[in-house]
Amino acid sequence: MKKYTFAEKKDTRSGFGDGLLEAGRRNENVVALCSGLVGSLKMEAFINAFPERFTQVGIAEANMMRIAAHMAIGGSIPFTGSFANFSTGHVYDQIRQSIAFSNRNVKICAANDRLMPGDDETVHQILEDIRLMKMLPGMTVINPCDYNQTKAATIAIAEYQGPVYLRIGCTMVPVFTAADEVFEIGKASVMNEGTDVSIFATGHLVWQAILAGEQLAEMGINAEIINIHTIKPLDEAAIIKSVAKTRCVVSAEEHNRLGGLGDSIAQVLIEHDPVPMQYVAINDLHSESGKPKELMKKYGLDAGHIVDAVRKVLKRKAGEKEGRIIKQR
Repeated sequence: MKKYTFAEKKDTRSGFGDGLLEAGRRNENVVALCSGLVGSLKMEAFINAFPERFTQVGIAEANMMRIAAHMAIGGSIPFTGSFANFSTGHVYDQIRQSIAFSNRNVKICAANDRLMPGDDETVHQILEDIRLMKMLPGMTVINPCDYNQTKAATIAIAEYQGPVYLRIGCTMVPVFTAADEVFEIGKASVMNEGTDVSIFATGHLVWQAILAGEQLAEMGINAEIINIHTIKPLDEAAIIKSVAKTRCVVSAEEHNRLGGLGDSIAQVLIEHDPVPMQYVAINDLHSESGKPKELMKKYGLDAGHIVDAVRKVLKRKAGEKEGRIIKQR
């Protein structure tokens, strides 16, 4: 089993800020808009380098989405920045009508989603943003796992034609992917190969899945851990290939269990290869304020809960295998 280590922790929004600056250097058509949250989105470096390519909209997110859509018509590549609840649910009609329906080349970049804002007010958290955005035809949905991957993803989406939702966070998390790793939209990353169970994780839960894999290895369980950084379009081939080996699945995400990564994987399994599956996700609840680590444990999103889910799915796998043997007899 490959061992992952980290020398530092960074928030993924810093990866976005550094990636936006690099994207701006590479392409003069990259522009940025923000709704009064420049510091929270780490957009200062871009603004200092390209002040003429930045628009401060203020607390008017619906207008920001409309402006971005119109800027895209003229050939610009707009990156919008705000908190996730203000970038999705609050402006869903504008995104659907002005951006998604017309396939505008707008990059919707959203921070402070999920539980990780912790001590912030609960109105600054949203647990259903992936579901909202992946339902829109033509919308690409990306949820990177650490600083390096977020920086690479930000640069990649600037070169990608079409609307994109990029999910970023504000909490310090381990930086464990390579700085020179190429980010390929729609292509899953195999973090560890295994034969006993497939763990498909996204965002901050990738690191928790790696920690869970280490615990499982000590128990003699060989877990295949796959980073699903692109939830839409989903790498169905990677899912089918992994499940063909392991015959059972655990999905892990910092999102409502309804409509997130788990449901996307389940749809693939239903059509191609139904196997036992367990979800690690928030159980259709509203979030609350608190320390991120404590909230992750309370809502069942840490490595220990992933291990528990693996134990459950392995029992189901063993039961189905025994049932087939009895039926054959």
